[in-house]
Amino acid sequence: MGRLNLLLVWSLSLTLSLYYLHPISAQLSPNHYAKTCPNLESIVRQAVTKKFQQTFVTVPATLRLFFHDCFVQGCDASVLIASTGNNQAEKDHPDNLSLAGDGFDTVIKAKAAVDAIPQCRNKVSCADILALATRDVIALSGGPSYTVELGRFDGLVSRTSDVNGRLPQPTNNLNQLNSLFAANGLTQTDMIALSGAHTLGFSHCSKFASRIYSTPVDPTLNKQYVAQLQQMCPRNVDPRIAINMDPTTPRKFDNVYYQNLQQGKGLFTSDQILFTDPRSRNTVNSFASSSNVFNSNFVAAMTKLGRVGVKTARNGKIRTDCSVL
Repeated sequence: MGRLNLLLVWSLSLTLSLYYLHPISAQLSPNHYAKTCPNLESIVRQAVTKKFQQTFVTVPATLRLFFHDCFVQGCDASVLIASTGNNQAEKDHPDNLSLAGDGFDTVIKAKAAVDAIPQCRNKVSCADILALATRDVIALSGGPSYTVELGRFDGLVSRTSDVNGRLPQPTNNLNQLNSLFAANGLTQTDMIALSGAHTLGFSHCSKFASRIYSTPVDPTLNKQYVAQLQQMCPRNVDPRIAINMDPTTPRKFDNVYYQNLQQGKGLFTSDQILFTDPRSRNTVNSFASSSNVFNSNFVAAMTKLGRVGVKTARNGKIRTDCSVL
């Protein structure tokens, strides 16, 4: 009998420990705000659509903001916090300085629209609004729509030091990319699918100049593409000049990014390596040949990304102002 009791106690403690390690699936739900803010999704979608109609930059800016947020301390809107005299926040880390202001503005406007509804005021986290806005900009640019799991709380800290070594770099090789994504519970296939977000957006010349002006020029690059890049990015280029990540369909969320890689038109080393490394080439070819295969893998990867480091009421809060802790 004593052994049975001991076994039951051990089994219960194991179950509890597994719950606290993986509470997310129980916490997040598409219906989280069904009673507190039933029209949440349509409110956010309206605000995001209005912002999208003002500038297309809304799309890549919001998508990149979500990624940068989730990869540092989890999806908790900590990237939205403004620095104060006492604290240098995530957004002021060198890796985040290129985040376009339109992404931040999209979340701020969507939050204001939500809080304008008395029933919803101060009930919805900035982290959830960012997750919804990201889904909406993907759909607005021709990508798949998908169900967003909700119930995140906003983080209580935001420090530049937390960003160090957490985000992928343009010069990363496959091992480095896999390591960064694995640290967030994401597989190589997830990483390749999420890299497809580079079908949208732009980069400053400084991020890839070494590839087009090295001696010899990076041999994995398409020669005609090199000539185009050198024309758009001369050696002493204005640092504000930005180049489309996808030279073919830069304003459409599609699988052309992978077709570009097959032709040696990956803007970053970290893009082109997905095709040149035989370990990832088959996945690139699969995504390049089928929009449906890419879209389904992208949605699966985005859903997994949205579960990273989710905060609860125990270690988070719902901010009234997304930029203030």
